[in-house]
Amino acid sequence: MPLPFSDPIWQKPPAAPAFRSLFPGGQRADVVIVGGGILGLSTALHAARFGLAVQVLEAGEIGQGASGLNGGQVIPGLKYDPEWLLEHFGPERGEILVNFAASTADTVFELIRDEKLAVPFVRNGWIQAAHTETALKAVANRNRQWRNRGADVRLLSQTEIAALTGAQGYLGGWLDRRAGVIDPLAYTSELARIASTAGVKIAEHQKVVRLDNNAGIWRISTEGGAELQAKAVILATDAYTGDLLPGLAETIVPLHSFQIATAPLPPDLAAGILPEGQAVSDSRRILVYYRKSADGRLVLGGRGRMALPTSEGDWAHLERALLRLYPALSGVAIEKRWFGRVAMTPDHLPHIHEPEQGLMAVVGCQGRGVGLMTALGERIAGYLVSGDARQLPFPVSPIRPIRLHAFRQVGVAATIAWYRMLDAFER
Repeated sequence: MPLPFSDPIWQKPPAAPAFRSLFPGGQRADVVIVGGGILGLSTALHAARFGLAVQVLEAGEIGQGASGLNGGQVIPGLKYDPEWLLEHFGPERGEILVNFAASTADTVFELIRDEKLAVPFVRNGWIQAAHTETALKAVANRNRQWRNRGADVRLLSQTEIAALTGAQGYLGGWLDRRAGVIDPLAYTSELARIASTAGVKIAEHQKVVRLDNNAGIWRISTEGGAELQAKAVILATDAYTGDLLPGLAETIVPLHSFQIATAPLPPDLAAGILPEGQAVSDSRRILVYYRKSADGRLVLGGRGRMALPTSEGDWAHLERALLRLYPALSGVAIEKRWFGRVAMTPDHLPHIHEPEQGLMAVVGCQGRGVGLMTALGERIAGYLVSGDARQLPFPVSPIRPIRLHAFRQVGVAATIAWYRMLDAFER
């Protein structure tokens, strides 16, 4: 693909190595993890520190998927608020989920601090910006629920949100100070580095093409001809899931998240745009999200076309959104355009599957993958070691392919177009 469509602003640390470490033939791993994104690497790191022998197999390069190409927003919580989780999962499981969701951003920033990761970050919070009265009521309800649990959150008036964002068109919003922003490619690269230091073997360009279970031992075959054996296999492929596990790819709808980055902002403009460094997501049906980068650019992302991009025009809707929010940026160049693939589940929750003994799969980051998958990796590692399902915040569920899955993406594309039109009418 041409460089303009695969060139993010995010950077690997200068000393980031290539990973080519495979278990020698005849040696058996305790666990093979398919996928070297945040979930796979977090699981590998903690499993190794629990004493397991771990192999990570990545089809491309570390950080090449959505883990390294996302917007770098580290947001606690889930799509659903505490009261919904308690109602739908019951008091015991619901409370576990609420507490887990509340902790995910802490997990990331504590890991960066404790491991001294070379990851640029700012932890001044996340703003959910409301552009309608209905959205204002929704954020007020969310604020009430989290404040009742002692979270560092507060509502923002129209004046306050204008001052914190510098953007036009918001009636108010909600500030969650537990959140922050990172460089996601640096973070994913550093996760790989510390996992390798902990003893994890990581091999890039090793696409897994076959899994076989023979008397409780898994045999893993790669496109390059490598053959490995393991007691357990974790599929951490999310939106890049193929046909290794029958039916798994049909449980998700893969979507493309497109992003743009301006040139570094001139000082006079930069001073009034996100002056405290928060991340922002708006309340539109097809939301946009944005933040500043460490080198002073404005980075804005949102849903893109379902097919792969073919021209710079495929990012035009994001450029229009940028100028709607910040008309003063009309003379600032868009220097970078890129995209990654994310997975949506029908209930907008992560799914954990264990179709056979020693085989697990996790799909569905739902837009909060940095914190969610970092924290979930530690829990999955604990489950691998103990076999205690109470380690897992989400219940293990059967694989249920989406009915008429082949037509689902067509329907999603039509829905996105319809919602985008409705959002335009609401300006």
